[in-house]
Amino acid sequence: MAMSDSKSDGGSFRSPGTPRTTSRRRLLRLAGGGLALAALTAGTVGCDDEAADTKDPASSGGTTPDGGDKGGSGGGGADKKGGAPKPLWTETTSAETFGDNDELVVAGGVVIASGTPLDALDAGTGKQKWSLPGGVVPGAPLLLSEDTLYLAGSQYDGSVTGYDPASGKETWRSRLGKGYRQPRPIAVDETQVYVIAEILEDDGSSTTNVIAALDSTTGRIAWKEQRDVGTMQSGIHAAVRGRRLVYTDFKKNLTVRDTATGRQVWTHKTTKTNYGFFAVHQDLVIVPQGQRLQAFTLSDGKEKWSLETADLTLFKEPAVVEDVLYIADSARTVRAVDPVTGKELWQSKALADAGLQVPRQYVKAGDTLYGATDLDPKGGIIAMDAKTGAVRWTFNDGTGDHHAWLVATDGKHVFALHGNKLHALPV
Repeated sequence: MAMSDSKSDGGSFRSPGTPRTTSRRRLLRLAGGGLALAALTAGTVGCDDEAADTKDPASSGGTTPDGGDKGGSGGGGADKKGGAPKPLWTETTSAETFGDNDELVVAGGVVIASGTPLDALDAGTGKQKWSLPGGVVPGAPLLLSEDTLYLAGSQYDGSVTGYDPASGKETWRSRLGKGYRQPRPIAVDETQVYVIAEILEDDGSSTTNVIAALDSTTGRIAWKEQRDVGTMQSGIHAAVRGRRLVYTDFKKNLTVRDTATGRQVWTHKTTKTNYGFFAVHQDLVIVPQGQRLQAFTLSDGKEKWSLETADLTLFKEPAVVEDVLYIADSARTVRAVDPVTGKELWQSKALADAGLQVPRQYVKAGDTLYGATDLDPKGGIIAMDAKTGAVRWTFNDGTGDHHAWLVATDGKHVFALHGNKLHALPV
């Protein structure tokens, strides 16, 4: 793996300068899972199965692998037999998601799935609380701070807006100016919102982009730095820790900048696996690199620890939940790891034993870890014992939709999004 102290983000090809379409992004994700050809043949990319609309999807897809939770009976909202719970409610939404983890969020008593219009549903009842007709820019995140939902401007006029998630009322707005197009928020901390936007040429084209920090109180530009020709505005995953903004992109760059000045601190080249998903904990960024899982210090990019999986096996997307790192691999083994030291806390092969897909996203409620799998069929929400990895139950809505599953929780419910179906499960 190459390491560099240069000011470059890396990259060598032209930015397209146009919004991503659903089919293009879906093909990228499908290709990464080895399913592009199959999906095209079946004609299932981005499909919605309206015929499968049901208020009781658990009856067609909830299961209890091998007789239920081997680590203890029930748990995680299981029904009386230890199987998957029936949804408290199910609603058809306007969701237009691409499988990114930040396209389903819960805040202010509402649950929101990325789409047009952007609808906020009451977490307890599923009834609509508010709606934004303009919706969201396809592929842009739903970015939450403590009390504000930040969205890329749907009019492509260079604006970024903030809303009260409970009411949907606009509470904040900023504009980079006419020289920039499609600014997308990528991360937020206590004082700033971080965005990436295309730099417009005189003829309306764009070959470069800028990364900028906007004051979350005034909306003023705190700093902006032009990225190299060839770097892309799309495919960004980002996080903030103290004075460090860390992000990845489709050009396989792992980059860290100073949040006060925008100065690039360091950059590494990464593998192409997982489309740049990573986890951050304290002063570490933790990145899957094929067969290796590596933790780098945010201050200087030096490796702190690494973990290896078996030959011909690849690590999937990591997540730190309540100070524990959870990660699965392509052999369907799930690990719980101490993110500070890299020490393995437990390892479970329950998914492989039950013939289940591995999660790519995790949330936790009580003593249950909930994982959302990638492309269906036979995926869904998997409830696991957070202390052992034992599978308690699995939930699938039976639609066969090839969209990735997404999961979120408010501690009282687990929300599962699949295609345009949003389910609220008890915890």
